[in-house]
Amino acid sequence: QVHLVESGGGLAQAGGSLRLSCAVSGRTLTAYAISWFRQAPGKEREFVGGINWGGGRTSFASSLKGRFTISRDNAKNTRYLQMNNLQPEDTAVYYCATDGTDRVLLSTTQVRYWGQGTQVTVSS
Repeated sequence: QVHLVESGGGLAQAGGSLRLSCAVSGRTLTAYAISWFRQAPGKEREFVGGINWGGGRTSFASSLKGRFTISRDNAKNTRYLQMNNLQPEDTAVYYCATDGTDRVLLSTTQVRYWGQGTQVTVSS
């Protein structure tokens, strides 16, 4: 079993920044990609971005490019989602996810393991 735990959510003002963390534990994975998704109230869960094991490949939803970045610390089995210039429409629960392979998942249907999510609220 793979366990994903997000942290770092909270309240931010518009234009502010937050960094979310995704700690991975449980069954040892040789190499895995992590994707981030978010779900706003009343909306479907959507892809935010992802990073492969080596860190050389990142993908982002086109609407978020330039504001969000993803990094990783393989020694700590942790991935980070840096969110800058936050806007009220970024308010959502943010989840990290994987299927246990080194493939960045773009769709919720591909996900095998989810974290519990962390709430991000951006005030105007």
